[in-house]
Amino acid sequence: MRGRARYHTHESSMGSKLSRLIAAAVMALTAASCGGPTEVPAHATAVPSQTASAPRAELVPAAKTEASASAVATPAPASEPETKSPCPEDMVYVDTTYCPDVELECLKREHNKPNKIVICHEFAEKAQACKTKLRRQRYCIDRYEYPNKEGAHPPVMVDWYDSLAMCQEQGKRLCWESEWVAACEGPNKTPFPHGYKRDPKACNIDNPWLQPVLKNIYSREAWIQDQELFRLDQSVSSGEMPGCVSGFGVHDQTGNVDEWVNAEKKYEKSKWAGLKGGAWGHVRNACRPMTVSHEPEFTYYFVSFRCCADAEPDPEADADPTLWRPPPQPTPKKHGPLSKGWTPKTRAPHQPSPPKN
Repeated sequence: MRGRARYHTHESSMGSKLSRLIAAAVMALTAASCGGPTEVPAHATAVPSQTASAPRAELVPAAKTEASASAVATPAPASEPETKSPCPEDMVYVDTTYCPDVELECLKREHNKPNKIVICHEFAEKAQACKTKLRRQRYCIDRYEYPNKEGAHPPVMVDWYDSLAMCQEQGKRLCWESEWVAACEGPNKTPFPHGYKRDPKACNIDNPWLQPVLKNIYSREAWIQDQELFRLDQSVSSGEMPGCVSGFGVHDQTGNVDEWVNAEKKYEKSKWAGLKGGAWGHVRNACRPMTVSHEPEFTYYFVSFRCCADAEPDPEADADPTLWRPPPQPTPKKHGPLSKGWTPKTRAPHQPSPPKN
């Protein structure tokens, strides 16, 4: 357009008026063609109109525009893929070392004459002295006592056979004693799940003794048995005492209820059965002790269990020569029907009060 304007300045004066009229017309037509069509053709895509909430580009400060462009241009850091646990979601994965024979130094002990046991109140805060070779333990264990649900109540009056069967119903198995102990001691190998000192504020222990009426506990009349078990019950619901948890995140192992396990050698009276953790009373509520003075058919008002399972295979772990492989589960048959045990329908009058936050 500027070229045309310069071209018009060389025209003769004779036709200057006519030339100016023609030039004006040409410039008007050229301006129209440079501006493009005034309507959007039917086949074109319409441009969205600007809304009131969207700021005009010229009103956005340069610094803000650059920051926005940078945020768009910079990709978000890639998140690391989650490692899939080799255990079911409701179980805790344990991969640790375990010593079958340890020497622990008790700093404060008590001889309990009624139960003919020694209770240690405090252990020396030092590493375990292992008197044999360490081995690797790799497995899954229930986070809570059966039925392994926070807020649920473990059943009592179940024997070793009942425990085996209920774990098998869930595709699991009863824990071996070393699995139970390793989960209780945690990665720091402490004698109590919460540390080195006995603590009734952490776990449900040291409740007052209530004299049981045995004929009522084992009565065939359901209402009589129910009344007596309800009167004696001093257990708490799973997870109710948040301080009673091991370094691996396993709850309520010491205290609350005694738990059946598979013993790793055969005993004269209990055969392949053992009881771990003690109950809510004043007994050996620590990780290592095990009671083997009861037959596998034994049931009582504070005896329950939890389950374990094999972790998913791992080629690297399987190649470890120190890895302990649990023997096959015992498959004895119980004489008589299996029992699901007894659980309170409401909070018993002697149950400890929930801990205050």
